[in-house]
Amino acid sequence: MKEYAFIHEHGQVPDSLRTVPFLESFSDEQLDDVLNSSSYIHCEPEDVIIQEGAVDSRIYILLNGVVDVRKDGKTLATIKRPGEVFGELAVVNDDRRSASVVAAKPTVCLAVDQKFLQDVKPRDEYPAFYAALYEFIARVTAGRLQATSRRLAEVEKELRELKASLAAEGGESSEPSAPAAPPAKTQNGHGGLKKSKAAAASKPASARKPVAKRRPAKPRRVLAKRKAGRR
Repeated sequence: MKEYAFIHEHGQVPDSLRTVPFLESFSDEQLDDVLNSSSYIHCEPEDVIIQEGAVDSRIYILLNGVVDVRKDGKTLATIKRPGEVFGELAVVNDDRRSASVVAAKPTVCLAVDQKFLQDVKPRDEYPAFYAALYEFIARVTAGRLQATSRRLAEVEKELRELKASLAAEGGESSEPSAPAAPPAKTQNGHGGLKKSKAAAASKPASARKPVAKRRPAKPRRVLAKRKAGRR
């Protein structure tokens, strides 16, 4: 990453910078002061422009290229429209940077050091200048909040549609189970199962009860002779 001081003649502001929304907020005289507090930054892919956790006082304006906003190594957003501002919260507070900004492609930014700007133009002496600066920061913040709200609404809608789709698929695949058959009743009306002959036959021979053998019936003629002899 290379950095160059922004050098220009008083009142001679490049037309390409006049169209940047951030710089449109200032008068020509105010714009000279802003640019005198600025630097050009040329970045190669993966150059870190803002380091997460660092403390610095710069506001960045993307002139060309693409940068990624990363948190804990994960990309949260991509900035690629010329004139977009990032790192603007440095104007509002002196907290550590909450995310990193890394060049995704060859990129050129304009870095405005607002700490140096305050030394050149103290706030209590130039209220109109800082009113214009804060007004722009407020518009940027409001625009990002609206974009975040829209994205959250889209995510919630996608979740509802996904839940409805999963519920519909679950209803189609499941089939109602057949009701269980009631237990068979015995002749005496109790709920126990009656032993069948087949069940008894399935027992081993050793477990079966012995069956008493019947004596063979004697012939009728033999019985008649015995009765006649008794007479």
